[in-house]
Amino acid sequence: MIVKDADFVTSSTDVEKCPKSQLPEYAFIGRSNVGKSSLLNMLTGRNSLAKVSGKPGKTRLINHFLINKEWFLVDLPGYGYAKISKSESEKWEKFIRKYLLTRQNLYCVFLLVDSRHEPQKIDLDFMEWLAEKEVPFVIVFTKADKLNKTEFEVFQAKYAEKLLESWEEVPQMFTSSSDKGIGRDEILDFIEHLNKS
Repeated sequence: MIVKDADFVTSSTDVEKCPKSQLPEYAFIGRSNVGKSSLLNMLTGRNSLAKVSGKPGKTRLINHFLINKEWFLVDLPGYGYAKISKSESEKWEKFIRKYLLTRQNLYCVFLLVDSRHEPQKIDLDFMEWLAEKEVPFVIVFTKADKLNKTEFEVFQAKYAEKLLESWEEVPQMFTSSSDKGIGRDEILDFIEHLNKS
């Protein structure tokens, strides 16, 4: 897929305020500082589509971007950021989960995982929740360029092994690096395929 247009549409504080549209939506989510903004900019070929910050917890709204006037890329707030109050964290979580459960045109969630870290309970729990609620999702390993080929293969194998402790089969996985452009074509082709199916 070639991204010709990538336009910011709206930021929403509530699901009810999201665009009234039947166009396919693809939501991107992950722990704070997982490299989500960089990945979204890389996918769309726009350097400042999503604001990149060294400070975790930057995204606090549901951000809709219209791609090629055909589908929405949705930037969701990160989870697991320790430096906000518990009540604020619970409020974010509640409205994120409401979006994931009630958005009828949500085709797939891209769950971002930092490939430099061992499997984190917070990510594994979130995957379990998505599966229980039958929300379709795939895993995107970010920052893959920070590991050499062998290290990444070991990491990916260990991650799959961990998932298979409680899963019958491993969800589909993508490898990405925003700095090197790795994974861009694969992710966009996957979205294009779902749009046509």
